[in-house]
Amino acid sequence: MNYYTGYGPGLGMYFDPTYILVLIGAILCLAASGLVNSTFRKYAAYRSLSGMNGAQTAQRVLALAGITDVQVQHVAGNLTDHYDPRTKTVNLSDSVYNSNSIAAVSVAAHECGHAIQHAQAYFPLTFRSTLVPAANIGSTMAWPLIIIGLLFTSSTGSFLIQIGIWAFSLSVLFQLVTLPVEFNASHRALVMLEENRLVPPDEMPYSRKVLGAAALTYVASAAASILQLLRLLILFGGRRRD
Repeated sequence: MNYYTGYGPGLGMYFDPTYILVLIGAILCLAASGLVNSTFRKYAAYRSLSGMNGAQTAQRVLALAGITDVQVQHVAGNLTDHYDPRTKTVNLSDSVYNSNSIAAVSVAAHECGHAIQHAQAYFPLTFRSTLVPAANIGSTMAWPLIIIGLLFTSSTGSFLIQIGIWAFSLSVLFQLVTLPVEFNASHRALVMLEENRLVPPDEMPYSRKVLGAAALTYVASAAASILQLLRLLILFGGRRRD
């Protein structure tokens, strides 16, 4: 029995080699996630000699940066830490807020790095914020448009697929812009921790490992999205030539 995929002329049941791109992306994400979790667990067992917990570290970093309008809050979950520019809050998870481990101190400082970016109108952060609505719409609408487009063999189907790919591209762009935002926040955090002796010198390499592992998750996620986009472009190219 033949099955027409809509991606090319007269294709039957076959192994789509572009799935390799998806597989590579999935492996990258799993590896990065495993690394950040194992690294965090390792350094969560190391008590920082500073004696401060995550919440105290965040409050100290914000004060040293001259930021007085940002609140430090506790949120449920594990590694759900984030800075919310809308409410100007540094939100620290269960494993960070009350913990005085090197991992907790490092993550708390990283989230404060985003607050400092916001206060200083760091352009990549501002640009990423403007992309949020479009990226949300793109990630929601991309696959439905592509799937609906596959139901048509006319120019209508190709048009819908093209719109779907453009929509997916917006979410990819968002992830690419996220990279400098995250790397810069980690750099700011490490500078604050080191220059103000919030972390002793012999603990700084551990903080770098924690934040370095966390950064790799964003790199892997962006790489996976780029590979998925590349796959769509390859498949769509075949559909467009029909």
